[in-house]
Amino acid sequence: MQLFIGNKNYSTWSLRAWYLLSKFNVSFKEQQLVLDTPEFYEALKNKFPVQKVPALIDAELTVWDSLAICEYINDAYLNGAAWPSEIAQRAKARSLAAEMHSGFAALRNEMPMNIRAKRHVELSEQAKKDIARIDEIFSSQQQSYPNMWLFGGFSIVDAMFAPVVLRFKTYQVELSCAAQTYCQHLLACPVIKIWISEALKETDIVDCDEAGEEIN
Repeated sequence: MQLFIGNKNYSTWSLRAWYLLSKFNVSFKEQQLVLDTPEFYEALKNKFPVQKVPALIDAELTVWDSLAICEYINDAYLNGAAWPSEIAQRAKARSLAAEMHSGFAALRNEMPMNIRAKRHVELSEQAKKDIARIDEIFSSQQQSYPNMWLFGGFSIVDAMFAPVVLRFKTYQVELSCAAQTYCQHLLACPVIKIWISEALKETDIVDCDEAGEEIN
């Protein structure tokens, strides 16, 4: 099985699929490409209908889009273990994952993931609303599962929100105590530490993801 990903410093969608596979110890070969280069598009154009990452090849099957990849891995390799076992909690977890997958456009645009950086950005009111909503999600789930993952055990929804936690770290976002507790729990995960360590070694720069002013 091959997983095509972009720069670990910048590629939020790549992180989501990589994190799920790595956290559940699913064996795969990582194929890393530098975003927005001719080599990036050349490597993907004859393999997938869209030239975006992450993208997965498993034998004769191709899967693209982070959430689709996570669902496939859950079905094919994890016997459903990547979602909560209880049906109501599973439905809520899927709702939150879908909300992250399709929403928070202002936050995404104004706070691109940039693990190497420590930045300040002037946020729009909509981006502030996005942050408040995510704080609400983290805080609410911490009430049910203190000092744990969003639904107790690690699941797809945690993988979906992981890049946001890294964004909050880069841009020094102030959160409620409960939301910050969840962020610290995720940042302490050995698997996420591997991704961060490898991101810090990268030197390629994607200009459109270099937002804000550097903080000394």
